[in-house]
Amino acid sequence: MPDLYEGDAVSLDRPEDFDIMAWGQKGGPESKGHGPGQVDPIIDTVIQEMRSNLGVERIGSVGYCFGAKYVARFLAKGKGVDVGAMAHPSFVDADEIRAIERPLTIAAAEIDHVFSEDKRHETERILKEGKKIYQITLYSGVEHGFAVRSEMSKKEVKYAKEATFLLQVQWFREWLTEV
Repeated sequence: MPDLYEGDAVSLDRPEDFDIMAWGQKGGPESKGHGPGQVDPIIDTVIQEMRSNLGVERIGSVGYCFGAKYVARFLAKGKGVDVGAMAHPSFVDADEIRAIERPLTIAAAEIDHVFSEDKRHETERILKEGKKIYQITLYSGVEHGFAVRSEMSKKEVKYAKEATFLLQVQWFREWLTEV
């Protein structure tokens, strides 16, 4: 798995007041930061290695939260990913959704300040209008981050996390053989 954070990953037990936006823009344009300008080349290098030196014919990509943006970006035509899956996506913009050319599944949280109900409906509308192959699954009673930071003692959260994993496995079984 590539280190998209270049040694600066966010801990799962981060403080309540952690500023994800500041982390994403860390150091401004001159620094490594954590935006597409820094992350895209890492992913490009990994895809090139997989396709050329490792002989990989099909690539599936999974992105939870931060990683969802890069699943969307690399599902665009000619970018190298054949099938994608996201859970509680963050910071994926409408143009990135429009550019998607490959099958995509999204696991969404009912309670999500980032991939809000409006953002979810906009994403669905763009995928539908573009006649994309997609699936959006909405899990009730769960919040953004449910597929990573889960309180497994809560039945609905445990179910959503486990169902997301199984859905993604099935999605790849189905669509990676079709590409």
